Amino acid sequence: MNRRAFLGASTLAVATASLAAVPLAGTARAAPAGPAPGRPAPATRPLTRRGTAELLERIQRAHGGRRWRDARVVTADVTYGGPFWALKGVPDVVGTDRVVADVHRQHIRLTRPSGHVIEFDKRADLVTVTDPHGAVQRLKHPRASFDGFTATSPWTTAQAGYFRAYATWLYLIEAYVFTYPGVEITEIEPWNENGETWRVLRVTFPRTVDAHSTTQLYYFDAQGFMVRQDYEPEVSGSLPIAHYQPGRTDRHGAVITTDHEVYSRNPDRTPNRSLLRISVGVSDISLH
Repeated sequence: MNRRAFLGASTLAVATASLAAVPLAGTARAAPAGPAPGRPAPATRPLTRRGTAELLERIQRAHGGRRWRDARVVTADVTYGGPFWALKGVPDVVGTDRVVADVHRQHIRLTRPSGHVIEFDKRADLVTVTDPHGAVQRLKHPRASFDGFTATSPWTTAQAGYFRAYATWLYLIEAYVFTYPGVEITEIEPWNENGETWRVLRVTFPRTVDAHSTTQLYYFDAQGFMVRQDYEPEVSGSLPIAHYQPGRTDRHGAVITTDHEVYSRNPDRTPNRSLLRISVGVSDISLH
C-alpha cells in the first residue's frame, strides 16, 4: 500500500465511515478494551467506537494530518537537558542536535555540535554513531541490548544514541504515527487534571515502530492537541513516566510540540514534579 495515499476506504477499524475524510498513512486497528490504570476521572459519556473515531479525526485535523501526509522529512534543532543523562553515564549528550527525520518510516539522523552523527534506521534495526574522523560504532538490534537493565544501569554511547534517536523521531512525528499500519488504538476513560478534562487513548505499537513502551497512553485537550503521554521505558527499567507537552507551534500547516517535560509517575497516574528528569526543546522546524 502506498503510505502517502489518502486512505478513505481503509481507515481505523474503530469507525471506518467516520474517518473516511482523514488522511491516513496506513491502517490502524482498535485494540480490545480494558480497564484504565490508575484512577481515571468519571466518564461523562459512554466510550463508543463512533466517539473514538471522532476523536481521532479531531486529533489528525488539529495536528495537520494532511500536511504530514504530503511531507517527506521534518528538520529541527532539538535541545536535550536534565539530570537523566548523567545518571546514565552520558552527560556529554546534553546540548542541541540538528535533526532530520523521515515522516513515513522510522529513520532519523542527528548531528551533534561535536560533529558526531547518530543515525537510526528501524528497517535495518541498526543505530550507528560516527565520530568526526569517520570512526563508526554500530549497534545491531539495539533494543535487545537493554535486556535486564534497570533505571540506574549505565548506557554506552551507542545505546544513548539509540534512545535519543527513536524518542526524538516519535516526538517530532507525534500524532501522525497513529496512522501507521498495525497501530492499535482504544479510548479509555477521560482524565481530570488542573481543572481540565482530557480524553485518553491507549496506543499499542507494532514491531515495526520502536517506542518507549509497546503500549502507551496519550492525553488530548478539547481542541485535540496532545498534552501528555504516559509510558514505562523498556530501555530504562520500565520506570513509570508522565511526559508533558506544554508548548507547540504550527509549521507549514503541521503542528509540532516544542516543549517536553519528563517526570516520574506515581501509582495513581499523577506526576512526581519534584524532579524534571528530562527536558526537550524543539526549534527551527521545517517540513519538506
